[in-house]
Amino acid sequence: MAKSSRTSSPTRQTPAVREVRGDVPVVAGREPCPCGSGRRYKACHGRAAARASDALVLRPFHGLAAEGDWVALREIVPAATAPLTLTGEYAGRQATLSTVLPMAASAMVRLDGAVFVGLQVPGGSGDASRDVAAALLEALAAGPGTIVADGTLPGPGPRLDDILDPAVAIDVTVHEGFEYWIDGVVSADAAERDAEVAASLERANAGVVPTVRLVGVEAAYWAGMPERSTLRWVLPEDEEPLLDALARLHAGGGLTLGAGTRFIGTFRAHGLLVPVWDLPVGARADDVEDPAAAFRERLDTALASDVPLTTDERHARSGLLTRQLTLR
Repeated sequence: MAKSSRTSSPTRQTPAVREVRGDVPVVAGREPCPCGSGRRYKACHGRAAARASDALVLRPFHGLAAEGDWVALREIVPAATAPLTLTGEYAGRQATLSTVLPMAASAMVRLDGAVFVGLQVPGGSGDASRDVAAALLEALAAGPGTIVADGTLPGPGPRLDDILDPAVAIDVTVHEGFEYWIDGVVSADAAERDAEVAASLERANAGVVPTVRLVGVEAAYWAGMPERSTLRWVLPEDEEPLLDALARLHAGGGLTLGAGTRFIGTFRAHGLLVPVWDLPVGARADDVEDPAAAFRERLDTALASDVPLTTDERHARSGLLTRQLTLR
């Protein structure tokens, strides 16, 4: 996945100037607080940081159109971008959402002035929406060549639904690699790049698993690996009714994407369930489009049912819960 790219070294074509956020950086609890108070961090600003980290927002992207795609880009898609629709005083400004940025940055302004904000950033305050919004606002106020570092906890401030139009779904583009970090700054022709740039991109791209977003359903992503391929599908429904619906399908043999597929369980990410299927060897994203659309119809029918679960369906529901993993 994209996480391997977080260790990639910066290149000359990516922003080279690091800006530290105005908030007090996070340090070890027994170290002096960076604010200069003379007290240890844990007895000073570390208290507020601890409170912020404890205030976990279980569903940080709730209320944004295409919530499932936000979660997918945060957790399962290696390399992807999406233009953002800013509102209020930022209306008309251009910014791009990115799964990963160089040096695991929270945001950056490329040398050509293009603003990017990252989603797959370690740490944070416990509210991913607040963290991403804070980084985006910093980048919008910065100049070309700026990298907004991660590792600080933002104080009170706007969330994504305060600065983006929540009714506009993000239009996701999945990339084969991270060339977009430098596109528009240097030529896209690999022959014209120097050895340092080529080596850095090669390291970043080495961890990218081929991924395709299905077009017929929302937030479903095919991933192709050498030995097998999978479909991971972020479903936007509330968990309890969704589990009931999945149990109805499972008990009736409908929790499938066709011959040769195998439902292997679900994981929970940012408050949403993500079912995962193994696909037949050699299956491509196009091969799953029709079965996925048919499954979505069966799921909608099951969601609409208000009949109590049968004994078999209750057993199926229990089985689903035992095969569930929580990422966040």
